[in-house]
Amino acid sequence: MANYYSDHPEIGFYLGHPLMKRIVDLKERDYADKDNFADAPVCFEDAIENYKRLLDITGDVAANVIEPNSESVDLEGPHLENGRMKYASKTYENLDATRKAGLWGISMPRRYGGLNIPNCVFSMLSEVVAAADAGFQNVWSLQSCIDTLYEFGSEEQRQKYIPRICAGETMSMDLTEPDAGSDLQRVMLKATQDADGTWRLNGVKRFITNGDSDIHLVLARSEEGTKDGRGLSMFIYDKRNGGVDVRHIENKLGIHGSPTCELVFKNAPAELCGSTRLGLIKYVMALMNGARLGIAAQSVGVEQEAYNEGLAYAKERAQFGKKIIGFPAVYDMLSRMKAKLDAGRSLLYQTACYVDVYKALEDISRDRTLTPDERKEMKKYSRLADAFTPLAKGMNSEYANQNAYDAISIHGGSGFIMEYKSQRLYRDARIFSIYEGTTQLQVVAAIRYITNGTYINIIREMLDEELCDCMKPLRDRVAKLVDLYEKSVEKVKAAGNQELHDFLGRRLYDMTAEIVMSLLIMKDASKAPELFKKSANVYVRLAEEDVIGKAAYIDNFNADDLDSFRAAEVEGEE
Repeated sequence: MANYYSDHPEIGFYLGHPLMKRIVDLKERDYADKDNFADAPVCFEDAIENYKRLLDITGDVAANVIEPNSESVDLEGPHLENGRMKYASKTYENLDATRKAGLWGISMPRRYGGLNIPNCVFSMLSEVVAAADAGFQNVWSLQSCIDTLYEFGSEEQRQKYIPRICAGETMSMDLTEPDAGSDLQRVMLKATQDADGTWRLNGVKRFITNGDSDIHLVLARSEEGTKDGRGLSMFIYDKRNGGVDVRHIENKLGIHGSPTCELVFKNAPAELCGSTRLGLIKYVMALMNGARLGIAAQSVGVEQEAYNEGLAYAKERAQFGKKIIGFPAVYDMLSRMKAKLDAGRSLLYQTACYVDVYKALEDISRDRTLTPDERKEMKKYSRLADAFTPLAKGMNSEYANQNAYDAISIHGGSGFIMEYKSQRLYRDARIFSIYEGTTQLQVVAAIRYITNGTYINIIREMLDEELCDCMKPLRDRVAKLVDLYEKSVEKVKAAGNQELHDFLGRRLYDMTAEIVMSLLIMKDASKAPELFKKSANVYVRLAEEDVIGKAAYIDNFNADDLDSFRAAEVEGEE
């Protein structure tokens, strides 16, 4: 029987990540839960076995329930009934299966009904579910919004809402509005207080994923007369209390299992989460970083499935008396797909581990004062997580699109036919590089770490890490790319031209990510050559092709060249 976890040993490899022991020890706090909860681990090894069992269960559900339902869900999609969203019929089967398997609220502490799993394991589960159906992964993974409520809500709110998510209720984050897409400072949904202190929400939210969920986190303007982010607060809305109708469900290109709703709030009662004025500045940033890591995992899942589809078809399809997998043009495509998948997955779990260390320490700090060494450790990994998250989201979302495109190319004309899965993967993947911050916004998030030397320092440290002998020649080649990269960064900085800086930012971003991923996949190949040696060899060549080309582009580009690229002169801005 198929299993989307055990069929891909590359996923389980990352349970052996060097940071995993530290992560588990921090999460389990010296395994204090073992005396009060039957499912709590008694040691590190026990925790890893628990994660493997959870991953195996998820892999089984993904392969044997969610994936078989995916075509039906894609064709039917959600629909609107009397102001309420109804999922596609098979989505309810997926929800039931994941609830029975205990796959909800799993990141939460056991005292609220969760399993206390770290972010890196949750990312593995997300990858597995996304490979089966990226649309359903959206519905399922939005449970991670509860992390924000846990971090910033009151203990009363935790007790009230977290057990419900652990029991299988759904969540959404209601941020976007018709006039506020990526520019969330323009959010105008109004929050006012009754005389008894009850908050009321009025206005419209648009493009809300899983928008008719049970529990919503809502960004709203609480401060009268404000027009920027300082007037925004975060609120908890409970569907049981009414006051919100679904006005429209978007008819989307892909991810049909994930309903995207336009919501109308009419005096909807809500609770303030945390403090006023910090909704965008603090809480949404935490929410978005978590969501971006989730999309990186979603992207890796689709990268894997696109590769699987392309490989399976190439093994079966014969042309000119020969299976097409033997054609250089085809196996070149497949090797690049696999290399991007493996390198992107390595970046995902490196990032997730960074997040886990600082989040675990941050959680501990709510109960006791951290030691000086712990504060230093938290600061270090918070900075690394902040630097790596835009790389993980941006690059993997682009790779998912590329792999899905190549899967169709391998299928030829059949890939254009709706009966084949590759077309659905292609449609689903297109949104990954758009929502929760476009790739260009990931560039904006990363660029300061490029120009202030953070990435180059990380890269230099990675170059010094121990590798097996078979990877050392590749490292020497990557070292040459690092020199080119550093020169490119210095040239852009020296120009002192912001427009030029912004124009070339995407190229510097791509170079950064490709060098980082080259070093990561080489390190993985040193430990498990049977899994990653081929991908390391292919990916470094891919990186060479791109980094050398972009370095030449930057070296030969000056501010005067921008005239050739401007679509039109900007006469005025809002």
